[in-house]
Amino acid sequence: MSEARLPSHLMVSGLIRATQTAGGFGTVISKGDRDSGIVLILTMERGENIRLWERMPRLDGTRPFLVSKTQNVDKKQEFEEYLRKRIAQDPDSWLIELDVPNAERLIAESTG
Repeated sequence: MSEARLPSHLMVSGLIRATQTAGGFGTVISKGDRDSGIVLILTMERGENIRLWERMPRLDGTRPFLVSKTQNVDKKQEFEEYLRKRIAQDPDSWLIELDVPNAERLIAESTG
C-alpha cells in the first residue's frame, strides 16, 4: 500500500524547522516543484561527514530516506559532480542542507 505524500515544500519547511529546534542550521540550496519535487538532503555535522539522502522505494511500498552518497574528504570533487548530475536528472528537485548532530534521527522523525 502506498503512503500519502506530503507536499515537498511542507516537508522541507518541517525539516528545516526541526533542525533549528535541535540547535542546528538548515537552509534551502535549490527550490524545486512546490508540491511534487523530490527532496535531496545534504547532512553534515559542523561541516564534516557530508552525506546525501534520498527517498528510496522498498518492496513494501514505503519510501524511507536513505544515504545515497557519502563524501570522501580526499575526493570532494567526485561528490560534487555526483550531486550536480543527480540534480540535473530532475530539475524540479529540492536540495536542502542540514548541519545538525544526529541527522538520521531527525530525518526519520520528521518524515516518518
